This record gives sequence, C-alpha cells and structure tokens, in this order.
Amino acid sequence: MRVITLAGSPGFPSRSSALLEYARKQLSKSDIEVYHWHLQNFAPEDLLSARLDSPALLALAEQLSCAAGIIIATPVYKTSFSGGLKALLGLLPEYALDEKVVLPLGSGRAIAHRSALAYTLKPVLNALKAKEILQGVFADDSQVTEYQHKPLFTADLKQRLDGSLSLFLQAIQHQNKGSVPLYSSPVPHITVI
Repeated sequence: MRVITLAGSPGFPSRSSALLEYARKQLSKSDIEVYHWHLQNFAPEDLLSARLDSPALLALAEQLSCAAGIIIATPVYKTSFSGGLKALLGLLPEYALDEKVVLPLGSGRAIAHRSALAYTLKPVLNALKAKEILQGVFADDSQVTEYQHKPLFTADLKQRLDGSLSLFLQAIQHQNKGSVPLYSSPVPHITVI
C-alpha cells in the first residue's frame, strides 16, 4: 500500500517536517510504501506561475493517483497554513485526493493556532475531493523540543501522534478493502409524527 507524505514548510529542518519524519518512520514499520515530497521539490517559479506542466507536479499527481492516503505537514502562520503549500495544492487536479484518506499535521508558535488545520486547510482538502480527512495533530513550539537532528517530542505529543497514525493506518486499510469510511457517522433515523 502506498502513502504520500508532503512537507509544506518552506524551510528544512522544521518542527512540522519533524512531525512528518516521525510519521514516515512509523509507517515504514508497518510495511507501507512511503513517497516523500517537500516544497523544495518544486521550482518556486512553477508554483508562482501556476505551471501545470511542471515535471514535479505531474510526478506528484501520478503518485497520488495510486496512493491510499496522504499525510500533509505544515507550519501555521497567523492562523493559516504555509503559502507555498497553498500554491501547490491549488495546482493539483480537482480530484487529486479522490478516494484518499488525509491526515493533516501542523505546528505553530501558540496552541491558539491549532484551529487553522480545521478552518483553513480542511476546506482545501475537501475541494480536492478527499474521501476522509482525519482530525489531525497540532503541536505548539514547546511540544517539539528538538527538530534539527533527531526529533524529540513531549510525551503528550508523541501519544497524540501515535494515536492519529494508528487511526490513519486503520482508515487506509479499510479503504483498501473497499469498505465505507471507518469514522463515518450513520445517518440518524428520523421519526415523523
């Protein structure tokens, strides 16, 4: 089974890329084929000029077409995800995330920015027709204690990452079997009187 990871930070290393590196290592332990992408794989002029025939963009779209899911990590600046990631996602085909499970990861200076994943990134993922978007994980700067060399996280953050990765694995495995989304809520029965 294939999963794409996409680092949306303009810099490397970064706290958000440390979250993604941890996810990649955990997925590899589960025999998941992981294809890693970073904003540095794309020429800035291709993103700014909306060059739809960019070789890197075409390669990412091709790999996405065969993937069960994608994990996207981004820094959060002033309650929004990175502009480079926004430019990249805006160039993907409309159905790029069709039938995909998505796990968003984010990092920012303050815990108050945690809602950015739900309010700014999730609508873009929905527009790309993602099948299932998991809640995701947000880490403030104090929870990523080292990211330059070997990532170090607080115990709480590591526990939340492990839990979200477990749910992600379950969701892509269920999807691979052709079942309904693992976390879809049933339609309530309404009695008309």
